[in-house]
Amino acid sequence: MTFLKDQLQGFVPTEQAVGIMKGVTQGSSLLKLSKVEEMKSEKKKFSVLAEGPGAYWVGESERIKTSGATWIYPEIEAKKLAVIIPVTKEKLQDSTIDVFAEMTPEIAKSFYTAFDAAGLFGINSPFAKSIFGVADGKGNKVALGTNTSLDLDVSDVMALVEDSGFDVNSFVAHRGIKNSLRKLRDANGNALYVEGVGQKELYNEPIEYAAKGAFDKTKAELIAGNFDYSIVGIRQGIEYEILKEATLHSVTMEDGKPLSLAENDMVAIKATMRIGFLPVKEDAFALLTPKAAE
Repeated sequence: MTFLKDQLQGFVPTEQAVGIMKGVTQGSSLLKLSKVEEMKSEKKKFSVLAEGPGAYWVGESERIKTSGATWIYPEIEAKKLAVIIPVTKEKLQDSTIDVFAEMTPEIAKSFYTAFDAAGLFGINSPFAKSIFGVADGKGNKVALGTNTSLDLDVSDVMALVEDSGFDVNSFVAHRGIKNSLRKLRDANGNALYVEGVGQKELYNEPIEYAAKGAFDKTKAELIAGNFDYSIVGIRQGIEYEILKEATLHSVTMEDGKPLSLAENDMVAIKATMRIGFLPVKEDAFALLTPKAAE
């Protein structure tokens, strides 16, 4: 059995790493909806059909015309995502398996919150593009309150994606919009929003609610899109390192000073994973933005 005091860095034990990734997948809106690709190196290129070949009517004995397909080759790059969790020094006496089994929920939540914030809105992001950034850059947005009701606003957002030749297959929103969605009814009084046990649906398409801290509701109320064109790349393996001397400026102690591991007789677990994100077709996404100021 391996104890933390004997192995201060390395890979998280396989079983616990799988549990962390399962927690990340269950908590991340982007991972649930996007295409997920395994990456064996830091960068990976994908072949995406931008425009397909056409078909032609052919008369008797006429030569069949040919047309080419246009391909694009977007590249996704995995970036290092890290979380630091302070723990007591007594944890060094525990096995790596026990420690990471206990830390799994906290590590997973930190990972998926930071990843969704970066991929959805570009918050503290190392990625070249975010979904909000590409949709806003294309002008694909409708302001809340443009129509007389929320369902019509959402329909107009969907229309922006459809006008670009795509079908909306998912939504991402913040939890604060749930109350408004639950009140939506069609002409016959039937609910337009279905909050099922396994899946929540709006206009018969799944809707995910991003974790607190991952959705910037000052910029958008809801994102609609075809998430077949949202790609997540994951490099295998979660690494860890035990920190003993660091000062954690993001953690404030009772005396108002940052946490000093040495002075407070603590250690910290730094866990890192590598993950990439890329929206490969920018006009496949649209935004419902907050109500314009009057």
